[in-house]
Amino acid sequence: MNHSFLIGLGLAASGCACLYLSASRQNWLARPWPAGVSRLVGTVLLVAGFVALLQSQQSVAAAFTLLTVAMTVFMLVPYVGAWLSARRRR
Repeated sequence: MNHSFLIGLGLAASGCACLYLSASRQNWLARPWPAGVSRLVGTVLLVAGFVALLQSQQSVAAAFTLLTVAMTVFMLVPYVGAWLSARRRR
């Protein structure tokens, strides 16, 4: 597996996490991150992840990989937040 592919996956997942943490209804933190800065950083990380994926894949495959990672992360982060909330309550 290519290093740029793994870096691209990590950057894409980090970008999605930054976008999630800027949302007002996120469950990971007591207060959401500042929306403007967090959304900008998340977008930059997603673009950087796409560029890293382009180093190891063709453009259509890189776009598909990025969107699949984003879809998976955005599906998982609310469940992780619910798990963290339930763990804090105990």
